Amino acid sequence: MREINIVKNFQMHPKGSVLISLGQTKVICSVTVEERVPDFCLEKEQGWLTAEYSMLPSATNTRNRREVSKGKVSGRTAEIQRLIGRSLRSVVDLKAIKGMTITVDCDVIQADGGTRTASITGAGLALDIAFNKLLAEGKIYSNPIKEHIAAISVGIIDGQVVADLDYSLDSRADVDMNVVMTESGNLIEVQGTAEGNTFSRSQLTKMLDQAEDAIKSILTEIY
Repeated sequence: MREINIVKNFQMHPKGSVLISLGQTKVICSVTVEERVPDFCLEKEQGWLTAEYSMLPSATNTRNRREVSKGKVSGRTAEIQRLIGRSLRSVVDLKAIKGMTITVDCDVIQADGGTRTASITGAGLALDIAFNKLLAEGKIYSNPIKEHIAAISVGIIDGQVVADLDYSLDSRADVDMNVVMTESGNLIEVQGTAEGNTFSRSQLTKMLDQAEDAIKSILTEIY
């Protein structure tokens, strides 16, 4: 596991914000609250939570073009922000935020592997900070978070299961997997791909066990 560092309330304006560093990967996660909801939430009498993800041009060793200059969001960005949104909604009681739209922004300022998993972990903490502020202000009456969540990457390198892959490890992994899990050990999402060699069911179990240990360690450290 790489060293994890958290700076809470990193920004002045969002209701909740976190700078999360996982080794050399650094992501700013911020939460904005608006008192409106999409039309489809009105009949359901619930609020809404969504997420956006982006990587700054200087986050990698070669400059990325801003997606706004391309006129569209890339497939990778769309997939990651949907993953973040799904993961957060799975542990949030949307009826407890009736009339509100919560937007979680995850902006990668430095990338060295694991940007999506760091984003989910940081976003969960930023959301918890925001909800506690809304509670203190009397705008909600209970914390909508049912369980804390975190995410981690695991992989197989030279036949060995390794957790929390940086870019140098990820680039030579035979199997790459991202795991999102709750504090009680329930799975939210598993994304696993054979990059070089196939993997067995027993190796899958070992990767999930390693991911669970890592996620429990992260949650103990940041909450």
